[in-house]
Amino acid sequence: MSLNRRHFTQGLAAIATTGTASLASAADVIKVGYVSPQTGALASFGETDKWVIEQMKTAFKDGLSVGGKKYEVQVLLKDSQSNPNRAGEVANDLILKDKVALLLTAGTPETANPVSDAAELNEVPCISSVVPWQPWFFGRKGNPETGFDWTYHFFWGLEDVISTFTNGWKSVQTNKKVGALFPNDGDGNAWGDKNLGFPKPLAQMGFGLTDPGRFQSGTQDFSAQIAAFKRDGVEIVTGVIIPPDAKTFLTQARQQGFRPKVVSLGKALMHPVAIEALGDLGEGLTTEVWWSPSHPFNSSLTGQSSRALADAYEASTKKQWTQPLAFSHALFEVMADVLKRSKSLKPRDVRDAVAATQLKTVVGDISWKGKGPFRNVSKTPLVLGQWTKGKRFKYELAIVNNESAKAIPTSSTLQLM
Repeated sequence: MSLNRRHFTQGLAAIATTGTASLASAADVIKVGYVSPQTGALASFGETDKWVIEQMKTAFKDGLSVGGKKYEVQVLLKDSQSNPNRAGEVANDLILKDKVALLLTAGTPETANPVSDAAELNEVPCISSVVPWQPWFFGRKGNPETGFDWTYHFFWGLEDVISTFTNGWKSVQTNKKVGALFPNDGDGNAWGDKNLGFPKPLAQMGFGLTDPGRFQSGTQDFSAQIAAFKRDGVEIVTGVIIPPDAKTFLTQARQQGFRPKVVSLGKALMHPVAIEALGDLGEGLTTEVWWSPSHPFNSSLTGQSSRALADAYEASTKKQWTQPLAFSHALFEVMADVLKRSKSLKPRDVRDAVAATQLKTVVGDISWKGKGPFRNVSKTPLVLGQWTKGKRFKYELAIVNNESAKAIPTSSTLQLM
């Protein structure tokens, strides 16, 4: 089709067109934009997106009815290249050139925030995920009293990861001295914020915090941080860093004789590919778990359980399941539910349907009707996981603490490194 060829030449990372008949006219198509990091330092966050979009071909093979009219569904996937400027550019292209009815986005503040900002500015409804809600909301200068008009988000918050990490730390014997790795980016500045982030609650719980200060992602030398941690007798390391920085830090820490008892890092340690790249350094590392095959939730779109979704992905790709898989899938669950309830494809009608969402998904309940801290935020559950030597894969993620979400079963207890 010429439509697809044109999109290809414009640099689309992927196009998924679904439906049982050829397009009669542009009016018979719903275009949905999806922006995620397909390449660059954050590419592991978008690793499963193309597979999920392929899965949607079956889910949407008969189209979707909006306001009593049947439409074919076209999903346009754009690569943010792990770059905020690029994320904003492709979001504007989707809005202004492709005329999408709805934007979806996921994969850290570097992608989701500029996409959400573009949607808010152009008055196009947008649903985002895979960013703690504080960096998404406050990082975009959100006003708690008014919120946003066009952009809606589902994920957990800093209060959840703080609770999850500290619940684990309290379950083992340490000196409660914590070293922080908070980079100079949306996540790092939020996690290190004296009021919103880790410092205040850690102090209240009796943990000492050594924060050597902000650094640029991609740094090649963590000697200053390691020296500060050794000086203060740090036994727990936490932070929110990109996978390449985790490898650099852990390698240099080992070389310089720094061996903490617990390492709990956000962002860097969630993906099997990142853990495998660490070699022997990967065993025993801990991270937040947003979703796993043992989560007791089902897809509203395909009926798959969490286990069935993970199994389907592994059988098809021969790769290990990874947490963003379910959140990418859930974005399409919400998208389908929203469009089915919308009165029309007019932006305000779609936006109003987003705001009225109350849906059980493969990542849990999603609702913007009082389920979150602000009207644009819906929270999902969080537990603690630890990477251990696996039977099917080199490393496997065991859930070791569920005090913050009892419905999600544990399979082990936290072990010191």
